[in-house]
Amino acid sequence: MTPDATTVTRNLYLESATAPPPTEPLSGEARAEVAIVGGGYTGLSTALHLAEAGVRAVLVEAEALGHGCSGRNGGQVNPGLKPDPDEVEADWGRDLGRRMVALSYAAPDEVFALVERLGIDCAASRTGTVRAAVTAPAEAAVAKLYEQCRARGMPVDLLGAEAARARTGTDRYRSALLDRRGGHLNPLSYARGLAKAAIEAGAKLHDRSPALAVERSGGGWLVRTKGGSVAAETVVIGTNGYTGDLWPGLAQTIVPVFSAIAATGPLPPALRAAIMPGRSSLYEIGWDTVYYRLDDAGRLLMGGRGPQRPETSPADFDHLLRYAERLFPALRGQDWPYRWSGRVAVTTDHYPHLNEPEPGLYTMLGYNGRGVAMATVAGRLIARRIASKGREPIDLPVGQGLKPIPFHAFRRVGIEARIVYGRVRDRLGV
Repeated sequence: MTPDATTVTRNLYLESATAPPPTEPLSGEARAEVAIVGGGYTGLSTALHLAEAGVRAVLVEAEALGHGCSGRNGGQVNPGLKPDPDEVEADWGRDLGRRMVALSYAAPDEVFALVERLGIDCAASRTGTVRAAVTAPAEAAVAKLYEQCRARGMPVDLLGAEAARARTGTDRYRSALLDRRGGHLNPLSYARGLAKAAIEAGAKLHDRSPALAVERSGGGWLVRTKGGSVAAETVVIGTNGYTGDLWPGLAQTIVPVFSAIAATGPLPPALRAAIMPGRSSLYEIGWDTVYYRLDDAGRLLMGGRGPQRPETSPADFDHLLRYAERLFPALRGQDWPYRWSGRVAVTTDHYPHLNEPEPGLYTMLGYNGRGVAMATVAGRLIARRIASKGREPIDLPVGQGLKPIPFHAFRRVGIEARIVYGRVRDRLGV
């Protein structure tokens, strides 16, 4: 079994998602213009857009397609990057910074447009994203973000405490920002829908085919797997929170963080009507990460940080249940049959990192919890850059070298300390 496999918890998406398209492991030698490593949103979107542009692409995935956090996340389709728009423009300059802001806040448009165009059955619901403030500092952050978004003509609303209560069904929040471009979906169904569309467009997808090596071969590249190899002019590595030692130093550029989710069964109608009546997805602005939504069957999915290891017991998720009952006391006594986790990739600057460490080799990872929308968009941009031989500009910076995080070996201790520190600060309201 893989390190993430477990028999003590149940992943709701594995039981509710649409069926995957038929695929098989790579066997023998294959040739392509582009070889893609990783069957999550980054790889699947890249494969889809390359195939639609007439570029021959072969993708290999170590497990099932969507096995990583693409099939384990909270299902939230959130607009924007983690840094605020002003900060993005200050960090990257007025031209590129403005394009990055426009790209990231419009990213949900791309997701929902793909769902509609490709007919992806993934319970997509465009009911908005709520960024909610529990503390006074978070309230100030919400107000600042609102002003920056409104200055750029974005369709956002600032909700006071009463409006936030009406939207969410809890009196926990001092204020909130509602961005109507966001929403939510079944993330594993979405990944499988992208895979099906990529195959229909001409891409070759191989699951259960872990890449063992990426190496130079003549004027191109060779990706070796257990059962075969792919020779290609270009390679894209999009393994995100599941990045290993495939390319020197790549795993040290991100911090894999376990994000845990617990879900109820379908709630009784009265309780379903009282929780998140606006049906938006929500995440709290604070030191501790909390996010939740009601799905199409009326199940509450409550997510946040968990133990920084694969789960070993249902008790690893009890903190999420306690917090859900704090938000919505009527939940006491409800069953929570589903509990699972996945690894998101966090970068120290909180930006996604697209790099070309060698000519013809691209790495794309580090979505910092915004991967549903941003990884979809990133795949299109990577495909555009490859198809144009690098001639067309894209709206993300492209680094030329990897920058490993100092003291990366101590990341787990640092993450756990940061989680405890954050929870204490949120409880103190500072």
